[in-house]
Amino acid sequence: MRNLKSSPSTTETLEPRPLDAKRVEVRRARRNRRTLIASGAVVAVGALVGSGFAVQSAVADQHLRVAQTAALTEGTDRGIDQLDAHGGILEAKAVKQAEDTIAVASDTIAAAKGKADAGELASTVASLEDYTYLAPERVFALVDAATEHADEVKAEIKEFDRKAAEKAAAEKAAAEKAAAEKAAAEAAAAAEQAPASPSYPTGPANPSGAQAIARDLMASLYGWGDDQFGCLVDLWNKESGWNVYAQNPSSGAYGIPQALPGDKMATAGADWASNPATQITWGLGYIAGRYGTPCGAWSHSASVGWY
Repeated sequence: MRNLKSSPSTTETLEPRPLDAKRVEVRRARRNRRTLIASGAVVAVGALVGSGFAVQSAVADQHLRVAQTAALTEGTDRGIDQLDAHGGILEAKAVKQAEDTIAVASDTIAAAKGKADAGELASTVASLEDYTYLAPERVFALVDAATEHADEVKAEIKEFDRKAAEKAAAEKAAAEKAAAEKAAAEAAAAAEQAPASPSYPTGPANPSGAQAIARDLMASLYGWGDDQFGCLVDLWNKESGWNVYAQNPSSGAYGIPQALPGDKMATAGADWASNPATQITWGLGYIAGRYGTPCGAWSHSASVGWY
């Protein structure tokens, strides 16, 4: 039988074995994972050295197992790395969703004060605030629950605001209606209490004599029109009947305007005792100075009996 230790082919076959085992162990050490398969295989190879065919079979088998183990280890480690990366992304997503959901829910809880029941939402948010200690799956479940509760609370707030707006509009309309009714009632009451506008007399359409003189003097001296002429006609009809010589036997008042005493009219002319134009001129001056207009004098006379 040939000595295996001196056989070049055997030596070439056995020398790579420790290198393969070491390469597998180094790869596993980088990923912090160790297996006992490769080391067990090395021990098995050492135990089989000494018999030719058995050693060669063991070596071939060992090579196959080492290759399979390396492939399995590399595949397993790659899956773990991918899982770790995926886990980091999942955790970051959970943190982001938790923070966003808490912010929105907090605003909703604040808006719900006095308008809607936010108890369930507040309870869910309180649990979600511990998101740093929770598994991503639990965080996502709480996020869904908080979102659902927040939508319900928002709907209640919207309904509350709608009813409040309708109530405010109705109250405003009722207040405006009441104010309008009150104003109308006050205006009606004031109209009932206000004295009726005086009904002034109208003068003759074609005056003659003293009345014609008076109409012309009214317009030229004071700018009074026909609306005042009617009051003057009735006023002096009552006082003297437009008689230039009329005299009150009890008081001594004289002439068309019933001046008291009669000689007051001398300020308008020396012929005051017989000239209607002189008397009318004085009388119009007296009315303008004391009552403002003939209608003012007539209203006073109608009220108290004299002017």
